[in-house]
Amino acid sequence: MCTPCCISQLACCCGSAACACCCNCCPNIKQSTGTRIMYALYFLLVTIVCVIMMSPTVEKGLQDNIPFYSQMCEKMKAGENCQTLVGYSAVYKVCFGMACFFLFFAIFTIRIHNSTGWRAAVHNGFWLVKFIVLVACCAGGFFIPNEEVFLEAWRYIGAGGGSIFLLIQLMLLVKFAHRWNTNWSSGVKHNRLWYAALAFVTLMLFSAAVAALVFMGVFYTDPEACLLNKIFLGINGSLCLVVSLLAISPCIQKLQPTSGLLQPGVISVYVMYLTFSAFSSKPKEIVERNGVNTTVCVFPITAGTESDKKIVTAVGAIILFGCVLYSCLTSTTRRSSAALRVYGNSEPEIERARCCFCCGDNTDDCDEENTGGGQSVNYDEREGTIYGYAYFHSVFFLGSLYVMMTITNWFHYDDHKIEKLLEGSLSVFWIKMVSCWVCLVLYMWTLVAPMVFPKRFEA
Repeated sequence: MCTPCCISQLACCCGSAACACCCNCCPNIKQSTGTRIMYALYFLLVTIVCVIMMSPTVEKGLQDNIPFYSQMCEKMKAGENCQTLVGYSAVYKVCFGMACFFLFFAIFTIRIHNSTGWRAAVHNGFWLVKFIVLVACCAGGFFIPNEEVFLEAWRYIGAGGGSIFLLIQLMLLVKFAHRWNTNWSSGVKHNRLWYAALAFVTLMLFSAAVAALVFMGVFYTDPEACLLNKIFLGINGSLCLVVSLLAISPCIQKLQPTSGLLQPGVISVYVMYLTFSAFSSKPKEIVERNGVNTTVCVFPITAGTESDKKIVTAVGAIILFGCVLYSCLTSTTRRSSAALRVYGNSEPEIERARCCFCCGDNTDDCDEENTGGGQSVNYDEREGTIYGYAYFHSVFFLGSLYVMMTITNWFHYDDHKIEKLLEGSLSVFWIKMVSCWVCLVLYMWTLVAPMVFPKRFEA
């Protein structure tokens, strides 16, 4: 049992065979799914390395616990206490290598239509070889000459690519909201429980949005300060109300019968999250009261002990990883990549209502092959690819830039540490606030576009 599985794993690492677990009890896995999971693991591994590089706490722990740490750094020519391997410049260089890796594969996999060609075999296999190439690319960034010029130029390239990735993420969120409503609405015809589920989820979403609005109104505003917070909280709350009323207006319902309150509920929750995140990123404001300087408009937990701050930072890092990986994995199917184009919501395709609708149906016919006593692999792309390979790697390329900019706090990188990820920065504040408005504008456009261009949206 063990020998065949080891042989199959060797074929996966050094050949074109698909990767699978050695355990028989694992459910069947599709080749397209396994490939995306492997690339996601590469992405997550490099992201964790970048986070470690930005953490002085981890750096000090390595110095205290690793014997002969200073001597090892000197032999590696990494400077005193490996200074060249930590900090924002190290993150820029590692992310440069990861971005180059995915950019190469984005170009390499252009116009691949099935998994039978040699280029598709490289994309779906040779995982050990590709891992070595990825490590070499990341390490190669430390040997780039003219470091100051490179870092300055790469910073602006990263800002542009990270902004594009953020825009794609917002567009996919709008598409996700529309598809969720369409899928569950299709089940109402066969089972009225789907209508109850729609109503319950919609109520929960709006309750969360209103609760967030009230929370920020209480803790992130002050009678004597935080004027921007008051203005933007009022604007964002009003815009959420406007899009909610617009979604159920008769003129929209006539052209888009599937439009309802679920979509604006999802958008409102996300906008409130971005607003909260923007307020958390804003520099602290201090007001003098009774002769004492008092910090106002801050998250209550940050006023507590140091352990509370670590909890907030940990939760923020988890949200960051989750959002990036979710965006990369869900933005690469042919269905979701269509979210980058505006088109009608009354699609003629037949929907089958499912709780986990975003994962797709598992009823497709495909060739199944046992990997030698382990998990069976379904080769589902021999007739045609499930997702665009080049688009997949392009999203990961942009995701690499987004991670780089987020970890280094966008433009304020000089004295940035990962422990200060949730502390003040006006650039991050404006990026997140503008993202709120872009998200709302995109959703409004999907509602009014059929009215502006009726011929384009005719069935």
